[in-house]
Amino acid sequence: MPVLVASDLDRTLIYSAAALALTMPDARAPRLLCVEVHEAKPLSFMTETSAQLLTDLGDAAVFVPTTTRTRKQYQRINLPGPAPKYAICANGGHLLVDGVTDEDWHGSVLARLADECAPLGEVQEYLTQTADPLWLRKQRIAEDLFVYLVVERELLPEEWVKELAAWAENRGWTVSLQGRKIYFVPKPLTKSSAVREVARRTGAELTLAAGDSLLDADLLLAADRGWRPGHGELADTAWTAPEITALPERGVLAGERILREFLKGTRGQ
Repeated sequence: MPVLVASDLDRTLIYSAAALALTMPDARAPRLLCVEVHEAKPLSFMTETSAQLLTDLGDAAVFVPTTTRTRKQYQRINLPGPAPKYAICANGGHLLVDGVTDEDWHGSVLARLADECAPLGEVQEYLTQTADPLWLRKQRIAEDLFVYLVVERELLPEEWVKELAAWAENRGWTVSLQGRKIYFVPKPLTKSSAVREVARRTGAELTLAAGDSLLDADLLLAADRGWRPGHGELADTAWTAPEITALPERGVLAGERILREFLKGTRGQ
């Protein structure tokens, strides 16, 4: 039976320049491969060693990129190795099969959202009324499924985030603060539900997963084994669970370690 490997991307396998966390002397820094270009500028990286590990993983397992990115943002990424047959975008809102949205899956997601949480318009209105232009830089709607804000983190009041989280909880939504972005996501919109669907289709009996943010917690809990890096929301809150390994590595070297663990898990080690 195939092994399914579902991994978050940003700050788990791929890293912006600001998130690399290269703490060693320059001469000992790992060689980097650019895996995403946006508006003619390099945007995301992994180590060259990670690139080879991911290529090996793609040959050994069903590798499923599992991201909160929109489809357009995901398709900017040029990962090394075999092209994944399945990819999960918009936090589970879109299941791509050979790069094409599975409309039946998307329709089932929309039906769950309509039944189980407050509508997107109500959320937009609340954010428009309460977000302060002093620290708000952008407000974006992602795939007509969820909202994210780009903020000046040093000016962002902690109290506002707490109040937002409480307001969201009562309406079936969740809040995740990741760097300069605040994600506002419906609770039924989960990576884990889409990963279970891929496992069903592929017949996988073992699922491995990795992620760094609160939006990855359900993904990790749904896997047979999971890993989280030494940075990110999960590390900051000391989040853990059975079968989840908290790694000490931070930054781009954490991505390398995660891929090594995936390969060992795939090979039954």
